[in-house]
Amino acid sequence: MLIFLIVLISVFAVVFAVMSLTAVIKKPSSVFKDRPEEQNPMQGKMVVFVENETEPENADGVRGHLEAIADSCHKAGIYEAVVKRSLDIILSFCGLVVLSPVFAFLSLWIMIDDPGPVLFTQKRIGKDKQYFKLHKFRSMKMDTPHNVPTHMLENPEQYITKSGRFIRAHSLDELPQIWDIFIGNMSVIGPRPALWNQDLLTSERDKWKANDIKPGLTGWAQINGRDELEIPVKARLDGEYVEKESFFFDCRCFIGTVFSVARGEGVVEGGTGEMKKKEK
Repeated sequence: MLIFLIVLISVFAVVFAVMSLTAVIKKPSSVFKDRPEEQNPMQGKMVVFVENETEPENADGVRGHLEAIADSCHKAGIYEAVVKRSLDIILSFCGLVVLSPVFAFLSLWIMIDDPGPVLFTQKRIGKDKQYFKLHKFRSMKMDTPHNVPTHMLENPEQYITKSGRFIRAHSLDELPQIWDIFIGNMSVIGPRPALWNQDLLTSERDKWKANDIKPGLTGWAQINGRDELEIPVKARLDGEYVEKESFFFDCRCFIGTVFSVARGEGVVEGGTGEMKKKEK
């Protein structure tokens, strides 16, 4: 028994070392920072949203742009910088190892259902508004218009695959983000990362300092409504999380997520506030 445990620990240590080395190598290419045109001009800035009906409609369904008003002055505490990051590494590593059979099964199903890449990336807003590459399991057909948010597609249901409908309903398309946590672009708990052009949500979150921390796989807003929340409400809940961020509050969010996903609550095709729109 002792020999078995020693071998098992040794194997885990080797796997962890290989994954850690891979993360170090892949980290630079996982964020948009090499070329000026790739970077977010609002990175490290506090912003406000300025409406302008002459500009194109953004992912929040409004017209306008962001303007910087000050520099961000957030300083991470010990829990956020050390304890939480350590927990993120441990939990994400265990998640990648334990869920590897699920990853393999879903990957095979996606390829059989609609041949093509298993994963796809999206430009999302990370800590301090830095753009990073978020990973998801592909749930839409290969002929889906590229770089167009689902809720901005005309009749998005026509593009969703059979496997995609299942994995989206059960939030399984988000599983590859466990790697984004391990690599350091996300956290297990935090505000969900906004699309790069969700300007209204970004500005509303700035009112609550919710852009100052790493985005999460799940969070306080996720277990209190998810997709059906209006933007100001979602931003306020994200702000509440920032204010209450602690080990015990993270545990509360994690446990709440398990029950929320099990019940399939709050997943609505069409984007933020879509349930409210349908009610109207």
